[in-house]
Amino acid sequence: MSSDSKKDPLVGSFLVSLQLEKGLSENTIKAYSNDCNAFCEWLLLKRKYPVLSATEKDIENYLKHFQALNLSHTSINRKISSLKHLFHYLSKKKLLKSNPLISFSGLKNAKVLPKSLSIIDVNSLIDAPDCSTFIGLRDRTMIELMYATGVRISELINLQYSNIDLNRSLIKVMGKGRKERMIPFGDNALSWLIDYIEFRRKNNLSLNSRDFFISKQGKKITRQAFWYRIKIYLKAAGLSMDISPHTLRHAFATHLLNNGADLRSVQMLLGHSDLSTTQIYTHIAKQRLSDMVKQHHPRG
Repeated sequence: MSSDSKKDPLVGSFLVSLQLEKGLSENTIKAYSNDCNAFCEWLLLKRKYPVLSATEKDIENYLKHFQALNLSHTSINRKISSLKHLFHYLSKKKLLKSNPLISFSGLKNAKVLPKSLSIIDVNSLIDAPDCSTFIGLRDRTMIELMYATGVRISELINLQYSNIDLNRSLIKVMGKGRKERMIPFGDNALSWLIDYIEFRRKNNLSLNSRDFFISKQGKKITRQAFWYRIKIYLKAAGLSMDISPHTLRHAFATHLLNNGADLRSVQMLLGHSDLSTTQIYTHIAKQRLSDMVKQHHPRG
């Protein structure tokens, strides 16, 4: 990330506007900051002029710079998307003579399907924690709830006691764009949530904390800590180590569709604003069926 001394003040104003107008998460704002400040630094280094003087040719050369580094189209397009928002902001403020990105459509992405897990693999991962310990019980509950609801990692670790309704088997999460949604969960997740709550009560584990999933020290568990724990359980279960906690979200969606759920319902559960984002899971389901036929049909 750029040092504070190298950050462009125009980018700073743009980031403030994003926070105030769109209510984006801290991680999203950080990504915008990294992308936009990196471009400003590159422009000063290569062209010796500031962002307000950027041209279409500069954008083309910036793309070539990333292509030479063998960055994926997805990564490059994300960086360009950040710059598009920046230049749109500068245009609205009437600081630009012309917007160098106004007609740029981006690089075409090859469709990469997200990794998923079979039901057998999910069960192996869920069974891996040692639930005789607080950490194991907490991790089992987190994995159960993530698979039961399809929540994002950030939504899971930010859960508070007040977000959980045990009577109706519902959780309330704050998703992208600060959009709230209610998600139901099943009896398995409910049972583990109750066990986890009882363990905390009996052992007086930071009952004054509003955070639901905590460390031994009573602090909210971090994304990094949960990822570290998942890697331990993947190894214990003999599963691929390139699986991430987010893979459970993909498994949640894929398994729902494989078992007859409709796309609109899955969209609502995942918190996708656009149905096309959810539709990628139908490709996973179709691919799985195709692979099954090839593997098991006598003339496959």
